[in-house]
Amino acid sequence: MPLTPEWAAFFSAELAALAALAGFVVVAISINLARILSYPHLPTRAGEALIGPVGAITATSLALIPGQPAALPGAEVIAVGLVIVIAPIAFQSRTWGLRKEAAARERIVRAATNEGFNLTFLIGGALLFAGAPAGLYWIAAGDILCIIAIVLSAWVLMVEILR
Repeated sequence: MPLTPEWAAFFSAELAALAALAGFVVVAISINLARILSYPHLPTRAGEALIGPVGAITATSLALIPGQPAALPGAEVIAVGLVIVIAPIAFQSRTWGLRKEAAARERIVRAATNEGFNLTFLIGGALLFAGAPAGLYWIAAGDILCIIAIVLSAWVLMVEILR
């Protein structure tokens, strides 16, 4: 399904914002790398903070490729969505093994904040694959929610880690 000029402009703007903020997370990790590495559970948290943005950048980039057959962008976004849903679960499973003291609330909030926006890409991809233009709205929602998640991750990696 070809994008309208309005959708292409929106996704281009989202792509620029996502890329800039993903760079901010990389800087946050770089600045506090020694501190992150000093806690056994934080390297996976740092990796987790990059999975969503990289997935959103990839999904948004794929949606912008012109001239694709109708179902291909949907299939591509589904593939990206699967990776960005499964990878954080694997990371979090490993982390919770290292942090027995983590409260159930913390585990639930962290899983929900990651999986919540990541699932929007799976839903959006599935709708696009089925030929439903509503899939674009789900991908847009994923991009916007990812921006919020990036800011929260950067806060944790830049400020909270120093407490």
